[in-house]
Amino acid sequence: MRYLIGIILGVILTGGVILAYFLLGYAPAAVADHPMPFEKAIANRSLDAHIARQPTKDSPVPADEADLVSGAYLYGMACAGCHGLPGKPKGDLAAGMYPPPPQFFAGNGGHGGPAIGETYWKVANGVRLTGMPAFGGSMSETELWQVSEVIAHKNALPDAAKAALASPDAGSSK
Repeated sequence: MRYLIGIILGVILTGGVILAYFLLGYAPAAVADHPMPFEKAIANRSLDAHIARQPTKDSPVPADEADLVSGAYLYGMACAGCHGLPGKPKGDLAAGMYPPPPQFFAGNGGHGGPAIGETYWKVANGVRLTGMPAFGGSMSETELWQVSEVIAHKNALPDAAKAALASPDAGSSK
C-alpha cells in the first residue's frame, strides 16, 4: 500500500513541478529563447505524423514555364521574406524567427526538399508554432500549387522564373 501511495505522490509532485515551471514563467516564451528539452523533436514528430495522415496529393498544375513564372512571382511576394531568394543572404525576418525557416535557395535548401504534396499542405495550412502562416485563405488553389511547384523545381527553374525571383519587388512586403 505504501508503494502505491509513493507512486501516486510521485506522479502528483512531478505534475506539480511541470505545471509550476510553466505557470511561474520559467518556460521559454520568446522567439530568441532556447527551446525546451525535446521541444523540436516533439513538434517535428507531430507535424510529420499529421501530414502523413493527410491524403497524398499530386499537383494538378503543370510545371511549365508559365506556371513556374507565376509561382516565382507569388513566392517572391509572399515567401521570400522568410524563405530567401537565390543568391541573396537570409533576410531580417528569417534571422529573428524560431525555429528558423528553411532557406530554399541556400546551399541544398534542405536536400531535395519535401514532396510537392507536403509543400502544398504547408503553404495552404501553415505550420503551428513556427511563424509559417496559412495561405489557403488568401491564395487560390492554383496559386498554392504554383508556389509549391517553384519550391519543388527550385534547382531547375526556367530563366523567366529566375528573373521573376530576381525582380526588385521579390522579397518585399508590398
